[in-house]
Amino acid sequence: MAIKSAESMVNQAKSEISSLSIDETQKKLADGTALLVDIRDIRELKKLGRLPGAIHAPRGMLEFWVDPQSPYHRAEFATDKTLILYCASAWRSALAAKTLQDMGMDNVAEMEGGFSAWVEAGHAVEDP
Repeated sequence: MAIKSAESMVNQAKSEISSLSIDETQKKLADGTALLVDIRDIRELKKLGRLPGAIHAPRGMLEFWVDPQSPYHRAEFATDKTLILYCASAWRSALAAKTLQDMGMDNVAEMEGGFSAWVEAGHAVEDP
């Protein structure tokens, strides 16, 4: 039995979600209309740090933390701000953004290139 590849799932998700460049992300952060959400594994955060001001929501808990009916709901996700998700290279964040969109959220996007692109562009990172 052939399964659908992760790459094809990512490509499909990217065709259905909003992707923001690093510049667009920075503009939304500067005008106070966005919240950065780091969905990487805690080990990645401890090793590499995170983007300044980002909140951590591990991929495995994101849906539960966003859902106001969940016993795990976190208040910071009940916002009109655009939730800009990022991971290492924008694959997991694309899938996560698609999932949140499927849950009915319309204020979600992913950051193109993820953490790696941010670092390569020379932008600040909070120490682990």
